[in-house]
Amino acid sequence: MDADYAQNYRSLYCRHWWWRARERLILSTIEEIRRNRRDGGILDIGCGDGLLFEQLSRFGEVEGIETDASLVCENSPWRSKICIAPFDRTFRPGKQYSLILMLDVLEHLSDAKSSLVRALELLDSDGTLIITVPAFPCLWTAHDDLNRHFKRYTKKSLALLAHQAGLQMSSCKYFFHWTFPIKLLLHFKENLFGSGIEIPKVPSRWINETLFHISVVEQKLFGNTPIPFGSSLLAVGGKQ
Repeated sequence: MDADYAQNYRSLYCRHWWWRARERLILSTIEEIRRNRRDGGILDIGCGDGLLFEQLSRFGEVEGIETDASLVCENSPWRSKICIAPFDRTFRPGKQYSLILMLDVLEHLSDAKSSLVRALELLDSDGTLIITVPAFPCLWTAHDDLNRHFKRYTKKSLALLAHQAGLQMSSCKYFFHWTFPIKLLLHFKENLFGSGIEIPKVPSRWINETLFHISVVEQKLFGNTPIPFGSSLLAVGGKQ
């Protein structure tokens, strides 16, 4: 990750409307999954500084793995629970997990299939894997370049990857529907006029809160409606 971006990541995660809205969706999804099961460990792949750990700890014992050391603070209260290492077969925690998260991880990987296979190897036979990825190649912007993405996914391309890796998806849906036309316009604008890469920042308070509440309303209104577009994609599944 870009050094300046990494330095500001904690502030963005805690304050920016996009990260806050995504976290809300993830936690509501986990609440549904873990309603009748609170046992078993949780692994957050690509966990950064463990910014989601406090919330995840409500659902079980949590630990994580992060490949980018610049995202992990040595004085983090969760430092002992975070392994800084590549996520591949050299990562051997000596256990399996009932819940594994790969939140906006797969798009950063040149070999997403191998990482997904490894995640499934670490999943209990009746465990759950939650994935989020950016959606639709037509929404590619300078933000994807900044984040060093390899790919944006559709339901079809994610389903193909899941099948190849041995993941049985129980649900797959787009979210951030309202941002789709905005990002599409930005994509065309950048193609026509070019664009410099800008580090994301938290908008002014009233804009930030307005966009957060728009996203929350969207989740409440369309959370169970299969709308065929959105700028992000959420999948839930387990072993085949």
